[in-house]
Amino acid sequence: MESWNPTIVGDAGPKYLAIVKALAEDIRAGRLPPGVRLPPQRTLAKQLNVDLTTVTRAFNEARRTGLIDATAGKGSFVRSPAAPAAEMRRPPPPGRLDFSMNMPPQPAAARLSERMEAGLAHLAGTPGFLHRMQYQESAGNLADRAAAAQWLGRRLGTCSVQRVLVAGGAQVVLVAVLAALLKPGDGLCVPTLTYPGLRMAAERRGVRLIPVACDADGLDPDAFRERCQTEAPRALYVVPTLDNPTTATLPRARRERIAEIARAHGVAIIEDDAYGALPAEAPAPIAAFAGDITWHIATLSKCVSPGLRIAYVAVPSTHETVRLAAELRAINMMASPLTAALASHWIAEGAIEAIAAAIREENGLRQAVAREVLQDLEIRAQPCGHHLWLRLPEPWRRDAFGAHARQLGLSVILSDAFAVGPAPEALRVSLGAAPDLETLRYGLSLLATLLAQPPGAVSTVV
Repeated sequence: MESWNPTIVGDAGPKYLAIVKALAEDIRAGRLPPGVRLPPQRTLAKQLNVDLTTVTRAFNEARRTGLIDATAGKGSFVRSPAAPAAEMRRPPPPGRLDFSMNMPPQPAAARLSERMEAGLAHLAGTPGFLHRMQYQESAGNLADRAAAAQWLGRRLGTCSVQRVLVAGGAQVVLVAVLAALLKPGDGLCVPTLTYPGLRMAAERRGVRLIPVACDADGLDPDAFRERCQTEAPRALYVVPTLDNPTTATLPRARRERIAEIARAHGVAIIEDDAYGALPAEAPAPIAAFAGDITWHIATLSKCVSPGLRIAYVAVPSTHETVRLAAELRAINMMASPLTAALASHWIAEGAIEAIAAAIREENGLRQAVAREVLQDLEIRAQPCGHHLWLRLPEPWRRDAFGAHARQLGLSVILSDAFAVGPAPEALRVSLGAAPDLETLRYGLSLLATLLAQPPGAVSTVV
């Protein structure tokens, strides 16, 4: 049935849905019996005089609604029994094809809803619970700081409660740390591609961003040394594990060299370890061996849920605890006592590790789907991470690609959001927001199909 050429009725609505409708009608009428192989997508696109993107979207929808099956390397085949046309669903709305928000997936194995219900019930029955719901110290109450020290201690070693603070999310901490460390006009070394939230916070404070070159292993220590010698920065910002956006993880030896250089030049290190809990094994954080110059930030947003809005900070000294608590109070008063207490309870019973393990496993499945669908593209990724870094193939340019992606209902973050200086032709693709693997595969297939053809061939996406 390689010559199947459907009749596309000029109904109102997207053309890809008209192709799916014709497919369903031909299956129901017996013109396409179960098991028959459909024409290649490129062949069908040429027959119908439509973009390949349109046919790919039609085939993805037909597979998602049970009309056909597809096997890599073999083709697409009519499924038996075929689903009635009345059961066909439209594809996920654009908001569900979101590759822009770098959030963890919510696998059933994490039992997040169940754990939250049980945890809140436990807290409500605890003596003194209502007192926990009152205003707390800006550094966090002693019980929550002790839980934070316990959790941070898994990777930092022995961690004094007096040097640990609880805050309402990592972004709040970044703003507070910058206020504690830098004055307007001071220099802050950052990777050439860096976290947009840090850029925003630094620019609002009038901090001068100093880009430092990176390679496949992350921040280049020699480039950092050169910047220290010529720019006299006050601090360095780095995401050491599963860098956002490049996914690079600094090897242990490189972390030690960076700390040595920073110490020699009197530079403080802001270590944003947002993803440090995701790998089963990762190099020790910089704060584990250079805690006297490192402000270590660890959030639960990437390994549990952003809804908790809880981050923990280990500072170089008890004096810095007082300084940072004052900045936190001015910015956000305190972390939510309820979610801080819930996080402490989960740390005590081992739930944080269990949730992170479930997210790690789900990330592995999602990264496997991405490797399969995007196998012809240049990507950088880690199996346990939420995101990947994708280089646009020639002749695509990011502005044109962004416009076409939006027309297809795909939301991605282009390199401009991260670049301190010239932006490469690349984008970050975040895999956690898709509600399931099928939706993820659907969106990535659209992304791959779009990139497989030159921009001129899709000047108008149907």
